[in-house]
Amino acid sequence: MLKEKYQKEIDEIISRYPVKRSALIPLLYLAQQEHGYVTEAAMKEIAQLLRLTPPQVYETVTFYTVLNLKPVGKFHMQVCKSLMCALAGSDTLLGWIKTKLGIAPGESTPDGLFTLSTVECLASCGTAPMMQINDDYYEQLTEAKVDKILGDLKTSGTSDLKSGPYMWPLPVNAVRREG
Repeated sequence: MLKEKYQKEIDEIISRYPVKRSALIPLLYLAQQEHGYVTEAAMKEIAQLLRLTPPQVYETVTFYTVLNLKPVGKFHMQVCKSLMCALAGSDTLLGWIKTKLGIAPGESTPDGLFTLSTVECLASCGTAPMMQINDDYYEQLTEAKVDKILGDLKTSGTSDLKSGPYMWPLPVNAVRREG
């Protein structure tokens, strides 16, 4: 159970919010760190902690692509399928990945290394086509870049082609106001 293992972290997260239910996403993220996805038991426990119904928690998990309902591979590849990415070639990008890895969206490679998903928008329209792998963005993708990224991840677990981090949750001191 989450509460037994992460009581201090749970208390700290909940204490940040004057309205308890506002802690939902950070608690779901904490639960996902435990297993790589949000289990049904974790959703029920979080619902109890925040005095929500399990369906309220479930609808939040299913809305955000950063949260997973089932195990994902070591590298979770999320290909943007928004209109801008589609116009810039995300369908072609998806085809390259499907061919290279032999999996379709929603599937994982037999070795558990890669999981492929499509998402509606990753907010990088000016650098399409793009994808997010775990917390990193990969932009202006071509077949050659995709081959290099996949090769790098298989051999070393990282690729120098990443564009930057997608920080979740954002550190408290990450956003500063000017003035």
